[in-house]
Amino acid sequence: MESTNQLKTLLDKRAEAKLGGGQKRIDTQHAKGKLTARERIELLLDENSFEEFDMFVTHRSTNFGLEEQKYLGDGVVTGFGTIDARLVYVFSQDFTVFGGSLSETFAQKICKVMDMALKMGAPIIGINDSGGARIQEGVTSLAGYAEVFQRNIMASGVIPQISAVFGPCAGGAVYSPALTDFIMMTKKNSYMFVTGPKVVKTVTGEVVTDEELGGAMVHGTKSGVTHFIAEDEQEGLLLIRKLLSYLPQNNLEEPPLSVCLDPIDRFEDSLNTIIPENPNKPYDVKDVIHAIADENEFFEVHRHYAPNIVVGYAKFNGQPVGIVANQPSYLAGVLDSNASRKAARFVRFCDAFNIPLVTLVDVPGFLPGTTQEYGGIIIHGAKLLFAYGEATVPKVTIILRKAYGGAYDVMSSKHLRGDINYAWPNAEIAVMGPKGAIEILYQKEYMQIENSEERAQFIADKTEEYKLKFANPYNAASYGYIDDIIEPRNTRFRIIRALQSLATKKVVNPPKKHSNLPL
Repeated sequence: MESTNQLKTLLDKRAEAKLGGGQKRIDTQHAKGKLTARERIELLLDENSFEEFDMFVTHRSTNFGLEEQKYLGDGVVTGFGTIDARLVYVFSQDFTVFGGSLSETFAQKICKVMDMALKMGAPIIGINDSGGARIQEGVTSLAGYAEVFQRNIMASGVIPQISAVFGPCAGGAVYSPALTDFIMMTKKNSYMFVTGPKVVKTVTGEVVTDEELGGAMVHGTKSGVTHFIAEDEQEGLLLIRKLLSYLPQNNLEEPPLSVCLDPIDRFEDSLNTIIPENPNKPYDVKDVIHAIADENEFFEVHRHYAPNIVVGYAKFNGQPVGIVANQPSYLAGVLDSNASRKAARFVRFCDAFNIPLVTLVDVPGFLPGTTQEYGGIIIHGAKLLFAYGEATVPKVTIILRKAYGGAYDVMSSKHLRGDINYAWPNAEIAVMGPKGAIEILYQKEYMQIENSEERAQFIADKTEEYKLKFANPYNAASYGYIDDIIEPRNTRFRIIRALQSLATKKVVNPPKKHSNLPL
């Protein structure tokens, strides 16, 4: 009889813990279009794979009457499970318990699964839905945040860290997602800001809504804080599952290979004519990416931010790779500060986790002007240069059309230890475009010709002469800076063969504590 009572007590406590802050608050959560902490985990992980830790933990505070309000689990659900049969650790903040506010024990639960993830070499996924620090606990709550931050820092570059922000994330709480590798937000209920609208109004007088200050579209398009914007939580959780299919478990493993049914020698005839005859006319580089990738599939990262450069994941013969590509259909694919930072962070992540890099180049240079110079384009451009130069993973580069000036160097050139560098036949590799070059080289002669027709003919002749000498891939190939000039329709096969040849690449950077990246 006693064992029956004990079993009933256990089952009752489990049921109590699973209710979080109670059915009424769960209903409120659902009314906002939000899932509960446990529902999110169930959708994220493989069916019946979740093993929960610390279900019976409660806070230890006695301030402001908290001793009368205790909930099993204390506002966060933690544990491990699998995604596509691969181990992951997860924590999911429960807004139904004290608004998901972080307490000392709340933080300890998160730290426990982060420590285990690091020990086991498995990704950590954090689902954020919290009003911030639990004010009643004072400095112990702040200490809890710092303990989490320290683990984010130690795990960086060792295991993949993914943050889903499915509710408010304010104050110090924002820095844990900011320290992770990828941030996911939803269009409706996700907010991130260091100081909320009320504080902003008090300090600056500015009136702003949660959405305007820190909504998903703000951080997706303006700040670049978030990498993915989902329509709803269900889509967001599916995107996280998809993202993990390209990533290794940790920095000592290779990315997961998959079976490829797409022929490696598939010709893509459309690529032979995709580049417009007019060098100033745009095209969509994503059409090139889809054409050459396995099953024409491309998983884009940071889609809404700095669209003049495209980054994301694809597979070649079942092998995940990171793709970085200039986008001619937006600002002509020019590199600016935001594009440089976006691509640099992506390159460094791929390098940390042994993911080869494929770079598609069509870049007219860096964006000129006072706005960019005052904004530090020198430093930001150097970040991308540094990232490529430091990377030791296999690097395959294809110059599709333009590669002008310093931007040619920065975009994974042979001189930054690019392993295999190809060019399409119509590629132009030069210090600058023909028109600008002629105006500088022949300025005196040009000005001395009074007849407008003769002047136009002079420019046309000199431009053609310049093109024959420099605005083609053969000059660079003559120096060995380009390994081969390839037929566009055969790009997929050449990339796959290049990656196969680089599978055993071994490069070690000089020993050092860490580099001093231009931040």
